[in-house]
Amino acid sequence: MDMGTWEQFTHFAGLDWASDHHDIVVIDPHGQVVAEFRFTHTAEGWQRLREQLKALPSVAVAIETNQGAAVQQLLAAGLAVYPVNPKSSAAYRQRQAPSGVKTDQLDAWSLADALRVDGRGWRRLLPEDPLVSELRQLCRDEVALIEQRTALVNQLQAALREYYPLALEAFDDWTLPAAWVFVETFPTPQALTAAGKRKWEKFLHTHKLARPQTYAKRLDCFARAGDFCGDVATTTAKSLLAVSLARLLRVLAAQLTAYRQRIEQLFSQHPDHHLFGSLPGAGRTLAPRLLSEFGDHRSTFTTAVALQCYAGTAPISYQSGQIHRVRRRLACNKYLRHAVHLWVDHSRHWCPWAAAYYQAHRAKGQSHACALRCLGQRWLKIVWKMWQTRTPYNPDLHGRHQLAHGSWVLQLTTPPTDNPGEQPV
Repeated sequence: MDMGTWEQFTHFAGLDWASDHHDIVVIDPHGQVVAEFRFTHTAEGWQRLREQLKALPSVAVAIETNQGAAVQQLLAAGLAVYPVNPKSSAAYRQRQAPSGVKTDQLDAWSLADALRVDGRGWRRLLPEDPLVSELRQLCRDEVALIEQRTALVNQLQAALREYYPLALEAFDDWTLPAAWVFVETFPTPQALTAAGKRKWEKFLHTHKLARPQTYAKRLDCFARAGDFCGDVATTTAKSLLAVSLARLLRVLAAQLTAYRQRIEQLFSQHPDHHLFGSLPGAGRTLAPRLLSEFGDHRSTFTTAVALQCYAGTAPISYQSGQIHRVRRRLACNKYLRHAVHLWVDHSRHWCPWAAAYYQAHRAKGQSHACALRCLGQRWLKIVWKMWQTRTPYNPDLHGRHQLAHGSWVLQLTTPPTDNPGEQPV
């Protein structure tokens, strides 16, 4: 797609967006305001914006987000969109109004003027493939639903702790649907005791919980149901809450299954699915998340360092005189950072070099999270090259590259030989 050059823009706009209305200021190359108005977030409002900008040859727009309905409408109108970090936007406003004044019109004007003066080096937001856009939104929403499931599980465990501690002893993993069904089937210790051993055994066999390692333990727990529990009032109230939470969890689990099916369907249709599917430890859950956050446009990350900064694995260096500090990067894509963190943690169990690299950093006294960021920094350099060349991960090829470059990680994964002069193979 021909995106043109910076010199083509004849006007620069700043859009201060909100949930129900937006403020826009348009300036010319000399900084003179040529248009300034507010419009509603409706079909009529966006049509008004298109009509107002129709007379201007070429407009670039700065906005404080890179996603959402406002961005979609701007792209649909054929405008060049330049997203700005909110902290950077605040700095631009402070540069123009150091007294601390803040209005929606001032925010829009400062964005427009910053785009006019500094925008040449900014990264333009490119239209995305609908498949990638849907996949990204599904993956992010799936993460949000999983967080809701975790919150409901915590509430359920808290309720059971009040009146039914034996249930917590009988089940270790409360993300299993069988644990929720148990609460619905035997909502109180009294109901469990009254059911009897035959119904306990039937429940365990029906829900495939009759493994020898846990079968006898659970039956013993059920037999002690009435030994230690809450009083009548607490049991009556909290059992109703526990059953309600269990039913909510079952509904949520069904929706998560539907999300997972759609995500896997879209992931299999994308041309890059074999690249991210080849990453050790990514699996069916994390590979689609990584692909969706990378996107389609290879030109977005011209270097591996750009990708590392975007994912939050590259640290921030601060130096002033004799002061030199290094800290964790906070300004990054939080979704990608989370996906990379989970993936590199899994990769330790699949790649000997990844496990050795992690342990080497742990031996230096680094925390688990810090060691994973270091491992993610190394992994992203590999993934960036794979992504640019459209080549799946090959552990044998990576091992040969480590050998050719004399990687210190290879020395940790290669057992010592009897002959000091012998090279590892």
